[in-house]
Amino acid sequence: MKGQRTIAEIREQPEVLARVLDAERRPVERLARHLRRRHPPAVILTARGSSDNAALYGHYLFETLLGVPAGLASPSVVTLYGAKPRVRGALVIGLSQSGRSPDIVEYVATARAAGAFTIAITNDGSSPLARAAHTTLLLHAGPERSVAATKTYTAQLALLSLLVGEIAGERRFVERHRSLPDLVETALNEESNVRKVAHRYQRMVRCIVTSRGYNFGTAREAALKLKETAYIAAEALSSADLLHGPIAVVERRFPVIVIAPPGRVRAHLSSVIRRLSSRGAEPIVVSPGRSALRVPDRIDERLTPHVYIVPLQLLAYHLALLRGFDPDRPRGLRKVTRVL
Repeated sequence: MKGQRTIAEIREQPEVLARVLDAERRPVERLARHLRRRHPPAVILTARGSSDNAALYGHYLFETLLGVPAGLASPSVVTLYGAKPRVRGALVIGLSQSGRSPDIVEYVATARAAGAFTIAITNDGSSPLARAAHTTLLLHAGPERSVAATKTYTAQLALLSLLVGEIAGERRFVERHRSLPDLVETALNEESNVRKVAHRYQRMVRCIVTSRGYNFGTAREAALKLKETAYIAAEALSSADLLHGPIAVVERRFPVIVIAPPGRVRAHLSSVIRRLSSRGAEPIVVSPGRSALRVPDRIDERLTPHVYIVPLQLLAYHLALLRGFDPDRPRGLRKVTRVL
C-alpha cells in the first residue's frame, strides 16, 4: 500500500522522542556545562531541507533564551566560493539526518579548522558529519526509510531545545520535555479529524503556510511536506512578512494554514486570521480548542513546534493519498541530496 513507511514513521515519533530524552540527556548536560565555560559569542547553524527548518527553530531559541546572536549559514559560501568564515570561538552546529550531506560536512570541517567549536546533530554517529565535528548528539530515530523526514525532524527539535535549556539553566523548561512523547501521541490521535480536513482540501493546488517566532520553522517544514509529498505549491511566510505584500495574492477561498500557538504571538496571529477572513480567504488554523487542526493545550510556547508539526505531517500524508500519490516515493527526490 502507498505511504506505509511514511505513516509508520509519523506514528513512531512519541517513541523516538522518548529515546532521545532518555539516551541524550546526560550527553546534553555535559555539553551544556562545556559551552557555559566557553561562552561562545555567536552561534551558527548549518543544514539543508527539513534539518534547516529545525535549525531555524534553534536560531530563535539561542537568541531568546540565551541572548546570543545566532544565524543560519549558507554552505555555498564555503563550498562554491571558497570563503573562510571567521568563526574563531563561535559555536557551529551542523544538522543532517544522514550526516552525509557534503556541503554541511565541509562547512563544519572548515569552521572547526577556523577555531569554532562544532557539534553534529545526526542519526548516524559514524557519519562524515560526526567525524568532522568535535562532538555529536544522536537522534536515536532508527532507520528512516521514508524520503520525507518526519521523526528525525522532531528529534532534532528536541535536541536543540534540550541543549539550549540546559545551557540557560532553565530547569523547569528542561523538565517539561518529559511530557513531549505523550503530547505528540495526543496530536496523533487527531488523525481522523485531519483526514476530514484533507478531504475538504484535496483539490488544493496552492496555499500559504504562516506563523511567527518559534513556529516559523514549523510553517516552513509544513510547506516542504505539502510540496514534496502532495505536490501542492505551498509557500511558507512569516505572518509579519505576509502582511508586507504577499497578502495581495490572497483572495476568496484561498487556503492559508495558520499555526497559532498560545503565547507571545497569539494576539498578532489572531489579528492575521481576522484579516484573512475579511478577504474571504479560508484560514486553516492549527491551535488548541475549536480549530480545524486541533492540538493539545497548555504547552510551553517554546515546545509547541515539536507537537504542532504532527497534524501538518498527517495532513500532507493524507492529501498525497487522496490526490493519488505515494508519499513514500516523492518524484525527483532521494534520501540524501549530495550537493556542494
